[in-house]
Amino acid sequence: MYLLADIFPFLRRIRLPFSRDQAMLFLMAVMQFGMGIEAFTGHEISGTIVPNEWIPIIFAPAAGLLLVIGGLIARRRRDAATVLATLTFLSSIAVGLLGAFFHLRRAMLPTGPLGQMLSVDLLIWAPPIIAPLMFALIGVLGISAVWIESPPDSGVLTLSRGRKLHMPFSKTRAFFFWTGLAMLATVVSSVLDHARANFQNPWLWVPTVVGIFGTVVTLLLGMGDRPRRGDLIIYVVALLLMTAIGPIGAYLHLQTDLSQGALLVERLLRGAPIMAPLLFSNMGLLGLIVLLDPAEPTK
Repeated sequence: MYLLADIFPFLRRIRLPFSRDQAMLFLMAVMQFGMGIEAFTGHEISGTIVPNEWIPIIFAPAAGLLLVIGGLIARRRRDAATVLATLTFLSSIAVGLLGAFFHLRRAMLPTGPLGQMLSVDLLIWAPPIIAPLMFALIGVLGISAVWIESPPDSGVLTLSRGRKLHMPFSKTRAFFFWTGLAMLATVVSSVLDHARANFQNPWLWVPTVVGIFGTVVTLLLGMGDRPRRGDLIIYVVALLLMTAIGPIGAYLHLQTDLSQGALLVERLLRGAPIMAPLLFSNMGLLGLIVLLDPAEPTK
């Protein structure tokens, strides 16, 4: 299903030089580089980066580089590129789950009654538990994109040496589900961050409302086999709103940092994080990629 062409029929006359999976893998590589920068700035807040905190800082750019290499060799050595990308994404899942565990452990009180070891207040002020899980979601989305679905939207993945894997639903629906979960993680992370300011600024409600809207629409589309054109238009509107949240949020975060005086690197590290809102833009782009033609480009 070329869903974007269902909205804009003239696109059927335009053949893109890349497939949906290739666009997805490229975005995953870019997001890995971005996650590395965000991990560094987030862990630098304490003033000292402990050994465990270096894991995502080192892994993210290395993973992004490996994915770029995999993309470069994919045309001539597809199997080798697929294995390289799969191992990279599996490692990303492991890094995400490990990071979430470390953050959760930091959020828990080591002593006290079992029911009070973890609370909403602790989750708000502790290291963000959701943030590392983005590595895991990137890994899952990446693995979904690595293996070719043939024929498109059949749910049949072509593995190495011609083996087939029959999935319970199509890759398009899987992309909708995983993208929706990634959006949900982004919204929850945003809510926990903004809860530190008690949502006193009305602008803080905007990403929450837009994020929930985008998440619900995306998950609902994943529940059907063939989305209607009207539903797809609403979906695109939600994605465009999420994409716009990124630069607007980054600007407002920068203004908040500037309002505290001269712009210093120290304030950028410990003030409102400028890169955090850009994750909404990544989610918007991710959702738009799901609408691209799933067929592999003809040689």
